[in-house]
Amino acid sequence: MRYIPHTAGDVTEMLKRIGVATLEDLFVEVPETVRLKRPLDLSEEVSETELLRELKALGVKNATTETHKSFLGGGAYHHFIPTVIDLLVSRSEFYTAYTPYQPEISQGTLQAVFEFQTLICQLTGMDAANASMYDGASACAEAVLMATRLTRRKRVLLSRALNPRYRAVVATYCRYLSLDLVDVAVADDGRTDLADLVAKLDDSTAAVVTGYPNYFGVIEDVAALAEKAHGAGAKLITAVAEPVALGLLKSPGELGADIVAGDGQSFGLPLAFGGPYVGFFAVRQKDVRGMPGRLVGETTDLEGQRGFVLTLATREQHIRREKATSNICSNQGLCALMTTIFMSLLGKQGLREMAEQNLAKAAYARQKLSGVAGFSLVFDGPVFNEFVVRSAAPVAEVLTRLEQVGILAGIPLGEDYPELSDCFLVCVTEQNQRAEIDALVAALQGGAA
Repeated sequence: MRYIPHTAGDVTEMLKRIGVATLEDLFVEVPETVRLKRPLDLSEEVSETELLRELKALGVKNATTETHKSFLGGGAYHHFIPTVIDLLVSRSEFYTAYTPYQPEISQGTLQAVFEFQTLICQLTGMDAANASMYDGASACAEAVLMATRLTRRKRVLLSRALNPRYRAVVATYCRYLSLDLVDVAVADDGRTDLADLVAKLDDSTAAVVTGYPNYFGVIEDVAALAEKAHGAGAKLITAVAEPVALGLLKSPGELGADIVAGDGQSFGLPLAFGGPYVGFFAVRQKDVRGMPGRLVGETTDLEGQRGFVLTLATREQHIRREKATSNICSNQGLCALMTTIFMSLLGKQGLREMAEQNLAKAAYARQKLSGVAGFSLVFDGPVFNEFVVRSAAPVAEVLTRLEQVGILAGIPLGEDYPELSDCFLVCVTEQNQRAEIDALVAALQGGAA
């Protein structure tokens, strides 16, 4: 495809068509405080050798799981990735795959998508899953929009224990849709406050949204939340940022969830400084026509052989235009394939064993940290592999000091939860050896004020 630059007349006509006077008008939403008011500070051109040397020098300044002991979580988790995943997805037929605009002749791609959907359904306990969403946050936002379409209601209750990034993306999606987003308080045990939920539920509520586990690592009582939501005619949406937990916990589907959204990053995707990740989205059979994203179905061809097709094409952009609900396409295909390979390799028993390791190591860390002077556990609700620690010393000072000795101890919570400004979130996975946990405890003991 040739690049054809726009003429001044082209630009004028386009601005007129969309109803703005200047190109600057397109950026009015960008705050002045973050706009660059000067030319980019770029050096003179350099050779490829010099450029690579400079980039490598910058790269070694990064703190990674290779250079530091990491106890970071909060929606991005350090898990083991089998070598075979990179080997398989690097094959050209996978690596270059694109949206199958002629699906019937893309049986391999469709089968991979179908297997992803099937595994997500088994994992979540739901009837149908799509393939796939950008990440857990956008999947959660799409779930909210779907719930408002199904119920024809405008009010959404969001647990304050839901991942703050998810809550922010939901707010962005809903900004111009005249939806009422209401926070639900967190109880003393770290779960969504049922009393506050009941007080805010009414006949205008489209959905209740909660994490499972939630942002504080606490395992929500999904069955109780579902009962309250359904009693008001609302949908229950569970957002699963750490799907490894589902290797041990009852599935959201078993507990009454109507829509399950989440992130598959834990299943074979590297941390990669924040992405790309892959979202998953699963629903009940009765609601399948309202779900976003591509849906692959199984069929039998004229020769009686197993085949695959894109189903529910009436939701697609080329048919419904701006009213389409299928708005996620090819960019996540490779990521979805990686999670599919991961889940297939581990199987049900392997995932359970992985989850058990996470639970046991987190329990060990929690017990050890609870005995360190100047630090205490905040919530007493059941947790999986994350928990909140309160520090007598300023959190920023504690985390900075530990980073200097090669330990990324956790995520400070004050920015998102002012009432927890003296707390940080600790995550322990199967990748954290006991010696690393002991080193974290020793480092905290050496600097507690």
